[in-house]
Amino acid sequence: MAPQLTEAQLVVARPYALEVDEVVRELGVRKSGLDSADAAARLALAGRNELPEPKRKPAVVRFLSHFNDTLIYILLAAAVIKAVMGDWLDFWVIMAVAIINAVIGYIQEGRAEKALAGIRGMLSAEAHARRDGGWVTVPAAELVPGDVIRLMPGDKVPADVRLFQAFQLRIDESALTGESVPSSKEVDPVHTDAGVGDRSSMAFSGTIVSAGQGRGIVTSTGTTTEIGKIQTLADEAGALATPLTRQLDDFGRVLTIVILGMAAAMLLIGRFLHQMPFDELISAAIGFAVAAIPEGLPALVTITLALGVQQMARQNAITRKLPAVEALGSVTTVCSDKTGTLTKNEMTVRRIVTPLASYEVTGLGYDPDGEIVPEADAKAGGDLTAILAVASLCNDAHIVESGPSTGSGSAPAWSLVGEPTEGALKVVAMKGRLDPGGSRRVGVIPFDSANKFMATLDEGADGSRAILVKGAPDRLLERSLTQRGAAGAEPLDLVRWGAAIDDLSAQGLRVLAAARKAVRSGSDELAVDDLQDLEFLGLWGIVDPPRPEAIDAIADCHTAGIKVKMITGDHAGTALSIGREMGLVRGEDVRVLTGADLEALSQDQLKEVVRDVDVYARTSPEHKIRIVRALQSHEEVVAMTGDGVNDAPALTRANVGIAMGIKGTEATKEAAEVVLADDNFATIRSAIAEGRRIYDNLRKSVVFLLPTNGAQSLVILVAVVFGLTLPLTSVQVLWVNMVTAVTLSLALAYEPAERGIMKRPPRKSGGPIINLQELAFILIVSFLIGGAAMGVFYGVAAGGVDVNYARTEAVLMLALGQLAYLLNCRFMTRSSLTLDVFRGNRMIWISAGALIVLQLLYTYVPVMNTLFESEPLAATSWILPIGLSIVIFFAVEILKGLFRRRR
Repeated sequence: MAPQLTEAQLVVARPYALEVDEVVRELGVRKSGLDSADAAARLALAGRNELPEPKRKPAVVRFLSHFNDTLIYILLAAAVIKAVMGDWLDFWVIMAVAIINAVIGYIQEGRAEKALAGIRGMLSAEAHARRDGGWVTVPAAELVPGDVIRLMPGDKVPADVRLFQAFQLRIDESALTGESVPSSKEVDPVHTDAGVGDRSSMAFSGTIVSAGQGRGIVTSTGTTTEIGKIQTLADEAGALATPLTRQLDDFGRVLTIVILGMAAAMLLIGRFLHQMPFDELISAAIGFAVAAIPEGLPALVTITLALGVQQMARQNAITRKLPAVEALGSVTTVCSDKTGTLTKNEMTVRRIVTPLASYEVTGLGYDPDGEIVPEADAKAGGDLTAILAVASLCNDAHIVESGPSTGSGSAPAWSLVGEPTEGALKVVAMKGRLDPGGSRRVGVIPFDSANKFMATLDEGADGSRAILVKGAPDRLLERSLTQRGAAGAEPLDLVRWGAAIDDLSAQGLRVLAAARKAVRSGSDELAVDDLQDLEFLGLWGIVDPPRPEAIDAIADCHTAGIKVKMITGDHAGTALSIGREMGLVRGEDVRVLTGADLEALSQDQLKEVVRDVDVYARTSPEHKIRIVRALQSHEEVVAMTGDGVNDAPALTRANVGIAMGIKGTEATKEAAEVVLADDNFATIRSAIAEGRRIYDNLRKSVVFLLPTNGAQSLVILVAVVFGLTLPLTSVQVLWVNMVTAVTLSLALAYEPAERGIMKRPPRKSGGPIINLQELAFILIVSFLIGGAAMGVFYGVAAGGVDVNYARTEAVLMLALGQLAYLLNCRFMTRSSLTLDVFRGNRMIWISAGALIVLQLLYTYVPVMNTLFESEPLAATSWILPIGLSIVIFFAVEILKGLFRRRR
């Protein structure tokens, strides 16, 4: 019979800070494992060790949500009225615009669900648990708090585990904490305030065992694990609207109020002042509303952004959500993870210090192309050979050629088989052209977190044998008696080595030491007790080096007025050193906030200092979200980059989440709006420039598109207010709207970037998409084009021609007027009276040709004459619209000059 359980027996607060026996007692279990009945009872109470799938809205609801827009409401209302009145052509044209917009939005949806699915996929499928007195393989989903499990190299940890046995156990937690080096695990409890990366007594769900073995008690499963908490954070972080979507929403609401107000006024004036028939008035009001609403705007924005996506993809930035393209252009702060994003995530020896000299090591990562250069005119000799021999032989890593480089050159790419630190040592030996020759390993003492060193017994080609040791400098110095001098062994200079260690550590380098001891040729055994009276050979200074291109990209971001902040799980000293090297911070008095500092700050206190701190160290996922939120409270538009699952919640919360495509986890890629295919921080700089270009082009398109609507609505409004014949029918209004939106306005999406686009500060967040000056400009242009159309209609009609003929010429005037105005809009900050207006964007001429062809079809094809009530024009009837279009072009250029001078 299963024992009676309570929920309290399934929860242990801070198990990493408790002794193992205390954890066992709180869980009510034994180290020998559970029996099947107890496991079943705990499973029924705790639930399966899985991350639950979120509830999804029905597909129909998700599709209909894309009609939730004020401008779309008016379009749908107009379509309904048209259907009631039997004007089916108008009805279907309006509905087509609304439906296409909804379909595109629906296809782009689903990022949050995929992000959570990506995190769920990181969980282990099976686990080795002790049940009923023996070891069995069980589905990881059936593990429960209190289960005893064992971990082997290559295993994915299936749950959060309090370790009670750890033999040389090291676990790769980079995806969870951002640490570039596997964490050594111990069984002793740690301080209650220890961050996730410092909880050496724990193994966390979803991380990978890189070496050693361990056993432990499951303390958390499912959503209560650290990775489960990250899912909850990602689920609750909530995505923010981009600046463009907010601006378009505000613009739509204001425009809706204006249109409805003017339509109501027009109805009242037409009815009570001119006694117009009610059905005619309704048609005129709908024509006015359709004329005033830029129904092509949603499609224009979507297509412009989609074109931007294609352009960014060519630059290795893959966009998963369209509005993120524009949002990149408004970014004011980039928060970047360090490991694998700003740095290569390939440990590299940068300095070597021997008793005789110091050496600089060139080259980056696991590529053995580099040199070891003596400092202060010293000459490399036996001292360097000796320390490189330890780097090569006291080492279990291998550097292999993994194929051609992904870069532009033809150099091969290299990869590591083994641990990063050992990889760095193997590479520096290759740079020193060390040939181990016929050396043979006789014995080994593997690295142990208690001893903090590794030793090997090696036999040279001449039969001589020596013990080679590498490890923590303090452990090797206390076991050394001498150091290798110019004439052989000399007394150990502890003061000098202490200063050298401090110097390397101050540079943010991880310091390892090397030592050796010659032994008799017949020695076959190697034990820890043999490691006494060693000869100290020197130090290595190791770092995860910055990407050179990232340094240049950060400088470019600063020039563009964009702040770059580094948020990492690494130690403060290392983070600050990398920050200085990358140009993130300058000067000596630099403040670094650690995870412990952040815990001590309230959110309000963090808001006060967040903009003044550029380096954050030892952070957790919760800290990253707090930092992003604090920046956003200052109206900052935040881009967050990262590659580990620990970055996913912050990527979701940021205005733009940017994931690394090669080294990034699936969860991070799915949470991000943008994925960098080349893992290159420099690509962000290009993506931001592209985002700025796209926003510029969107504004040009809006400034171009609105006078079309303004001119048409002005024509109808004036006719109703003064009781005149309508120069356009509602279906002709739709024709002009669609023809200009589909042809001319799209041409501006292909405009190249303006000069100095990355030398100006980011645009301010918030505010209208069209400012008052641009609104005045749009109104004046609307009067110019609308006035020309009315002049053509009433002038031609006064000559006694049929009203449909006059309307056809008025439609031509509107189309050609817009074509002339398109050339004005190519350069909003400078004059279009230049030959540049005719080159640089071939889509201008393709669009112009398409417009002329469509107008010819509208004017001369009988079926179009029937549908749109148009009539064929005489060749001479084209002269007046063409002439007035040229006048409009020069008039708008004069207007642009006046506005530029005023600005």
